[in-house]
Amino acid sequence: MPERFLVLRMSALGDIVHTLPAVHALRESFPRATIDWIVDQKWMPILEGNPDVGKIVAMNRDSWANVIAAVRELRATHYQAAVDFQSLYRSAILGWLSGAPRRVGFDSQYARERGAALFYTQSVTPRRKHKVEHNLELVESLGARTNQVSFPLPTNARAADEVKRILRAKGIGEYFVLSPGGGWRSKCWPAERYGALHHALAERYGCRGVISFGPGEQDLAEIVRREAGSPEPLIEQFNLRQLVPLLRSAKFLVAADTGPLHVASALGTPVVGLYGPTDPARNGPYSPCDVVVRKAAPEETTYQRGKFPSRSMLAITVEDVLEAVERRLRTET
Repeated sequence: MPERFLVLRMSALGDIVHTLPAVHALRESFPRATIDWIVDQKWMPILEGNPDVGKIVAMNRDSWANVIAAVRELRATHYQAAVDFQSLYRSAILGWLSGAPRRVGFDSQYARERGAALFYTQSVTPRRKHKVEHNLELVESLGARTNQVSFPLPTNARAADEVKRILRAKGIGEYFVLSPGGGWRSKCWPAERYGALHHALAERYGCRGVISFGPGEQDLAEIVRREAGSPEPLIEQFNLRQLVPLLRSAKFLVAADTGPLHVASALGTPVVGLYGPTDPARNGPYSPCDVVVRKAAPEETTYQRGKFPSRSMLAITVEDVLEAVERRLRTET
């Protein structure tokens, strides 16, 4: 009988991208298996068209009716194994409620919410460095082979056409992308410096930048535009479907530890990552070609979620980033 796997990785964008290679390994190792993925509704577009996933179960946590319907749908599928890449109470409980007799997740020392491990039948202690590799270790415990790392991120043709039309209407041909936001501001680089960086990059490379930003980050984008001067960067809130083709065609991207950085790196777009309170060995761009700028002391690797850029992020200068972009682009020639 073919295997039936339930993947639990509800959020967020970068973490979902880091889970793609593990799910691909499951598909390669068990080609006839049912592999379904439950994810928060807002992140569903990043999984659309993924050849490794059968059904995407969208979860709307604001609707109890939706949650109950999702659980019923999970139980009706009779999964043999639930793989919890998130290791939070909510994902672990959903795995338990799915009725899967085998439930695999990270051990209590690794999980962000230690009690999540109580809901697993098997806990895995990751031994390698990067989050992508930790996820691969989870599926290895199920017998998956992980010889090849692949990030399936299909481009939505309609979204790609939309991006082309937007860029054409603004007179933009070749472009780079700056992403000043992040899940929490303490791991962000100041928006004012992104503005100064845009001015210098546009002058050096003869093309304009596109400012990528998400909900609640409009203020950062406006600061970048104000400080950039002329030529002015494009400020446009691209949706998640549009983000993939936007980043796929970019000359390069500069960002802190945030979702667009991990999408771009997975697509093979040149990336310069700016890091402070998070460890790039664990959470950095996965491509060995990409460049990280970091000046944090060991004790500044805190993962603390503050409201303002951390001291370690403030230590990074515009000149540091310009040099890193030049270094990264040299590997493309």
